[in-house]
Parts: sequence; C-alpha cells; structure tokens
Amino acid sequence: MSKVEDFLSASEEDEIVKAIQTAEKETSGEIRVHLEKSTSIDPFDRAMEVFHFLKMDETLLKNGVLFYLAIEDKTFVIYGDKGINDVVTNDFWDCTKDCMVAHFKNGNFKQGLVDGILRAGEQLQRYFPSHADDTNELPDTISKG
Repeated sequence: MSKVEDFLSASEEDEIVKAIQTAEKETSGEIRVHLEKSTSIDPFDRAMEVFHFLKMDETLLKNGVLFYLAIEDKTFVIYGDKGINDVVTNDFWDCTKDCMVAHFKNGNFKQGLVDGILRAGEQLQRYFPSHADDTNELPDTISKG
C-alpha cells in the first residue's frame, strides 16, 4: 500500500479516533495520529516537524503525544512534548512501541494504533490525570500528509 488514503479503511479510522477519545477521557494529555507516505529525513526529526505543524506544542501542559507513521518507509515514532519528557523515565514509551510493533509485523496497523493509543492514555493518566475543567485542545481526527 503506497497511498496514505488507502492505508486504513474509513471504519478503521473511526476506531482509531474512538480510541483517541477514550484515551483522552482519563488524562489531560492530547493524542494525535499522523500518516504520510514517506519521509526524506530522519523519522524522529520529521515527527518533530509534524508535531509543531499540527500545533501540538501549544497545549497548556505541554503534554501532547503524536503517533507518526511513514507508511512506505515502514517506520513510526511516538513523539511526546516537553511536559511529558520532563517527568517520565527514558523507557516510558518502550512498552507502547513493543505492543504496536507486534501488531504491525502481522499487518494489523489499525489494532496496533488502537492498542498503542489506549496504552499511551493509561500511562499519561499517572502524570497528567484528567480534571473537571479539562478541554480538548486538539482535534482527534487523523491527519495525513
């Protein structure tokens, strides 16, 4: 699959958006997914660019998380903002990545993303619990580039 539009079906995208909404119910953290065909630069650097382009660095608590996938390159990055990186251990995202890789290796990209998003939400709850006055600062939709 080379086309970003064909990577996930509409129902799979809906399930991913629902996972984002579920994960964000228990945390003030903000989660986004971005898909693109490939990148000509280091995937981590590209994830950082996309993070800023999507204005994820403008959340109040600096607790945004981007799941970036370069489809043809078969690579992904989980990129967390400064607020998260200041309080978590270096291996904070390792179990989330491992869970996703297991699904991705079997070609089950939707389930890998859903499980990764839900796991990220659970982990973010510890450091960024939800509060009564929390607002959804970023769209839950999947962005594509």
